[in-house]
Amino acid sequence: MNQDRIAGQWKQLSGKIKAQWGKLTDDDLKQAEGNSEYLAGKIQERYGIAKDVAEKQVKEFQHNLH
Repeated sequence: MNQDRIAGQWKQLSGKIKAQWGKLTDDDLKQAEGNSEYLAGKIQERYGIAKDVAEKQVKEFQHNLH
């Protein structure tokens, strides 16, 4: 799923994102608003994982949305 489509469907995806990464807050998701780099940064922060691992998780999540 491309970045534009994710931004357009952000409200629907927010529930799936929270199911995947429960430590993210509603504020985190509101600020991310379709920005996968910001989302990866918040995942990195909340879960204490490396940046590349968080980015990989976000890419896999996006890929699985097809």
